[in-house]
Amino acid sequence: MTFHPADHWTGYLAPPDFEEYSARYADFFRMRREDGIIEVRLHTDDGPYAHTHAAHNVWTRVWQEIGNDPENQVLIITGTGDRWMTGNPKGLNPKPASELEPDHIYQRMTDGWKLIESFANNIDIPTIAAVNGPGVHTEFAMMSDVTLAAPDADFMDPHFWLGSPPGDGQYMALQALMGPKRAAYYIYAAKSIPADKALEWGIVSDVLPREELLDRSWELARFIMKRPRYTRWATHNIVSRHWKKTVTEDFGFHMAHQMLANVASKSRVPDPELLADSEARKLF
Repeated sequence: MTFHPADHWTGYLAPPDFEEYSARYADFFRMRREDGIIEVRLHTDDGPYAHTHAAHNVWTRVWQEIGNDPENQVLIITGTGDRWMTGNPKGLNPKPASELEPDHIYQRMTDGWKLIESFANNIDIPTIAAVNGPGVHTEFAMMSDVTLAAPDADFMDPHFWLGSPPGDGQYMALQALMGPKRAAYYIYAAKSIPADKALEWGIVSDVLPREELLDRSWELARFIMKRPRYTRWATHNIVSRHWKKTVTEDFGFHMAHQMLANVASKSRVPDPELLADSEARKLF
């Protein structure tokens, strides 16, 4: 930036700088920045990112830190290796939500709620996602302005299959992009959406060989950076306007119903018996 508020405003309190927050969240995200372009790479021990409650908790703050830093002008999000994300469905919820303390339930609800709101409302710069392979929680990739995908990427929402309503944002994104009728079928039937179908249905912008994803992302980011800053800012707000509206109007309803059902059902999510149930999906 050519304008530095600290040089003009007495008492100016600067947000954390890149070196500070990139180091703070280094166990979950590798960050690098060049010429205003920030790349955020999900990882666990420098391998494919493994989703945990602790990782889930930091997403909100990562979006806030990135959005608060005026030196960040284009965002690239990607994963590590040949997977976007991995999970541990057998280990995340050892007992039903109804047996958890109220404050525990509250923390998990706000973690899931605020990270979606934070992404939609705190990131005011163009966003590019490079989905480098299969994995869960692709809602941030789908909600990015441009979404590139490897040929083996998929965009399944497994919540209903595993005993929970699809309320954490993945289905919301699918519903907005592929239409409510088709999205409902893929939820109830627990069907995976491969990259070629995702491209056909408008879920992703392009499908590229995995080794080309980041190069293309940076090429596009540099092209974007050549345009005036106000143009970049305004364009992002125009193309992402529908996400702000969707999050404001629908996401709270989705999340509240998911949490209510998870507690009221008094069953583990994912239910081990449902996790092993592949017969139903074979019918479709």
